[in-house]
Amino acid sequence: MIKIVIIEDEKPAAQRLFKLIKQIDDNAELIIHLESVKDSVTWFKENNLPDLIFMDIELADGSSFNIFKEINIKAPIIFTTAFNQFAIDAFKVNSIDYLLKPIKKEDLEKSLQKFKSLQVKKDNLDYTMLLKSLVTKEFQKRIVVRYADVIKTVEIENIAYFYTEEKYTYLYTFDGQRYPIDFTLDQLDHMIDPKKFFRINRQVIVNFKAIEKMIAYSKARVKIILKPIPSFETIVSTERSPYFKEWLIGMSDTFKITE
Repeated sequence: MIKIVIIEDEKPAAQRLFKLIKQIDDNAELIIHLESVKDSVTWFKENNLPDLIFMDIELADGSSFNIFKEINIKAPIIFTTAFNQFAIDAFKVNSIDYLLKPIKKEDLEKSLQKFKSLQVKKDNLDYTMLLKSLVTKEFQKRIVVRYADVIKTVEIENIAYFYTEEKYTYLYTFDGQRYPIDFTLDQLDHMIDPKKFFRINRQVIVNFKAIEKMIAYSKARVKIILKPIPSFETIVSTERSPYFKEWLIGMSDTFKITE
């Protein structure tokens, strides 16, 4: 039996995560779902450590790394986050894995397999070192593109959006140039700065600077008007809408979602 604690400030997300865990390993047992830094600190001070912790990084009352400032947790953790700007390499050095939201079952299964195969000993995990090693990841500054016999580089900051069309991936620049590229959107997710780019659905990643207007499309979704205007609709998917709104916070107050 694997005793699990989930730290996640959105109850539906926690429920979905544990449902996926149970589908992969029926021996998993959820001890408790914690929603905040404060509640987590209190619980860990009063209870024995679980076998495994799933921890969202951005909680309602602050970063979950603040938990480590209050208590010393020596239990394996799989971090979950909607953003990849944290030092992923630091997690891996400490035998810690991470999952990028929205969480995919196949990725979760690999994380659980890693947890089991490593047979991590609780007293070998140094979260003080992890906390100190959190630095901003260095992201790719340009992409090499090829068309006909020409090879050139495109600066990431000059790209308005990336998208897929008929199984191919393209970038579209602010000056209206389109180029096919050799990367998938999943690969780009880990290459470009998430403070500047956001994947609004399975087909499109947008640059914050390319957003001209946002319109409430339905109760849960947002339609984005981009500049340059694409040949396809750009609507934030239902599952990504909460994270999109979080992404906008602190980025700029220029845009407002209009009815």
